[in-house]
Amino acid sequence: MVGTLPGRTQGLGLITEPLLRDLQIDRVHFARINLWATLIGALFTVGVGRLIDRFGSRIVLTVVAAALAFVVLGMSVTRDVAVIAILITLTRGFGQSALSVVSITMVGQWFVRRLNLAMAVYTIALSIGFMIAFPLIGEIVLSKGWRTAWWIIGLALLLGLAPLALLLVRRSPESVSIDPDGDQLATDYTLSQALSTPSFWVFGIASAIYGLIASGIALFNESILAERRFDASTYYRSLIIVALTSLVGNFLGGWIASKWKMNRLLAVAMVLLAGSLAALPHVSTQLHVAIYAAVMGLAGGFVIVIFFTFWSAAYGRKHLGKIQGSAQALTVIASALGPLVLAETLSRTGSYASIFYLLTVVVLVLALLAWFVKVPVASKLAT
Repeated sequence: MVGTLPGRTQGLGLITEPLLRDLQIDRVHFARINLWATLIGALFTVGVGRLIDRFGSRIVLTVVAAALAFVVLGMSVTRDVAVIAILITLTRGFGQSALSVVSITMVGQWFVRRLNLAMAVYTIALSIGFMIAFPLIGEIVLSKGWRTAWWIIGLALLLGLAPLALLLVRRSPESVSIDPDGDQLATDYTLSQALSTPSFWVFGIASAIYGLIASGIALFNESILAERRFDASTYYRSLIIVALTSLVGNFLGGWIASKWKMNRLLAVAMVLLAGSLAALPHVSTQLHVAIYAAVMGLAGGFVIVIFFTFWSAAYGRKHLGKIQGSAQALTVIASALGPLVLAETLSRTGSYASIFYLLTVVVLVLALLAWFVKVPVASKLAT
């Protein structure tokens, strides 16, 4: 999942300002490039889910990691805006979409009874990874330039992740004669059955709205804080705070998910997210920024655990790739819209504030729906 960084909005946000200056692209035009890149890249989510269900994670992960590596390496040396747009599209497809689906699905395919614990450990590991990667890549961008940073990431994917996937990853416990760690579902939901449940859409849309907010803020966070008269260093410090509190959210979310109904945890996450959004247009001190970033990170930590855990726990493992891919498609599409929505709001109103107030209302409505939605409880077979 850490390898998805160059294909994620947060990763692209690390190089947005120097890339805009380098290629002389205006902000709205770049947001539109990002929109179409992410929408087209979202198509990779459904396709890769089917490939995982058919061929297994080992082959798909190796191929996707290598493909993303070559795309990132190509992006680091390209100066043509049209080619950059194509390569950003491919980083979205192979990174944010395909590699994310493989990463999440792998854990769901291996764990049953201990799924919440496994996902908690997984999210903690990826939070630590991103916590290291963001400031490290940010420092390279500041000192060596964005092209050098992207070249290093490309080599890490090609010479690190792809070979490790080929050597270490296996399809499922059964493929290496290991029994799953608990009860198996007697009836696994098909994709169409999952889509017919209200909980799929409540969890999916809530996760997607979080993705919209996170992607929009991540891509233009430096600009958002500049509107509140903060410099770039504040932006980089806020990334660290978000990563740290997201880690806390992973710990708490994994523990709460094992004790409490997951829809109630989602409702709490949405309330925290709404609070951070309402506060963002009013931050005026370093302490305010730290508090905003901490609440945003905590909410994000909860949402990540929920998103990674819910689909397998509710709908089973047999068709998990397709179900997980469809849910990921919702978040990717929303992530595509986030930066454009923020950029258009700034262009039309001269401020980001109005969109943050509107999103606060939307998130509170989702919190209410999450609290009352019925979550599927599948019957199980004793092992």
